[in-house]
Amino acid sequence: MKAFVTEANYQDGTVARWLLSTLAALFPGLAKIWADRAYRGRFVEEAAQFNIDVEIVTPEPDQKGFAVQPRRWVVERTFAWLSNYRRLSKDYEQWLETSDALIYGCDFSCHGTSSSST
Repeated sequence: MKAFVTEANYQDGTVARWLLSTLAALFPGLAKIWADRAYRGRFVEEAAQFNIDVEIVTPEPDQKGFAVQPRRWVVERTFAWLSNYRRLSKDYEQWLETSDALIYGCDFSCHGTSSSST
């Protein structure tokens, strides 16, 4: 896992572009990323420079109401795990580094080992 906490005024696709070189270096076997529509455009183009295929998961054109999207459940499950920790359910922290550290602590607690060490 790689956590990167920013101020709320940055768009997800912008921050994800900042992380591409780090992800490619930390996880050289990374070949595919599933993402929602917020990551269309420049993120997909820049990921291709690192030989990472980005699949944008979109709802079916005739979909009405809620439906589970392929691979989206993985993201939602992770957010649910992290939300179990009161310190992460609200933004109380003054420094971004504290929020970042708390995410790694929760990851360690959920999995028994830190997946960030791989």
